[in-house]
Amino acid sequence: MEEAAHILVVDDDTRLRELLQRYLSDQGFRVTTASQAGEAREFLRSLAFDLLVLDIMMPGESGLDLLRALRREQRVPVLLLTAMDEVESRIEGFESGADDYLSKPFEPRELVLRINAVLRRAKAAEAGTSSPRRVHFGAFSFDLDREELRRGDAYVRLSTAEQQLLKALADRVGAPVSRDELSETSPEIGNARTIDVQVTRLRRKIETDPKYPRYLQTVRGVGYTLVVD
Repeated sequence: MEEAAHILVVDDDTRLRELLQRYLSDQGFRVTTASQAGEAREFLRSLAFDLLVLDIMMPGESGLDLLRALRREQRVPVLLLTAMDEVESRIEGFESGADDYLSKPFEPRELVLRINAVLRRAKAAEAGTSSPRRVHFGAFSFDLDREELRRGDAYVRLSTAEQQLLKALADRVGAPVSRDELSETSPEIGNARTIDVQVTRLRRKIETDPKYPRYLQTVRGVGYTLVVD
């Protein structure tokens, strides 16, 4: 039986830290918590973690400072938590080496989905395959590099907007992606208001019953996710 992933949660908010420890433990993870960067460093010196859930805004050394220091030493996956939702903050987080980013307040279920997606990517990279450039769902396969959708051997025609939408979701398989994030991925996708229209059109091409989607699913209050076989 595969050993449960060990997660280090670093956040100065005691209530949130304890909530995440209980919730993630209930989801089958091993969880260690730290209240600030210094305590996290102590754990990192003696324990091996599969992923860090790291708050940005902490007294003293910030989460970004800790992340930058970690990236000079190791490649443990890091998911950032922050109360800030500005585009600049997300970009700074990714430039500092974050693997994913989640804004507070958030649904614990979304956090678990994102954690699992990051762990899958990390496992693929460790195996030497990096992130897969082709995803399969049902009778369909999508080539992320060529941006081509096929059903079996048959090519499925997509509009540019549908193409970019599917690519953005396929690049983060299993993780919820917000409408704002999708609109920022490519101008062809359109703005947050028009994404629902593009999703409806894409579902007509890939779902047996678009009213009850199996692959392109809605994550209530968040956005959309692509579920593969």
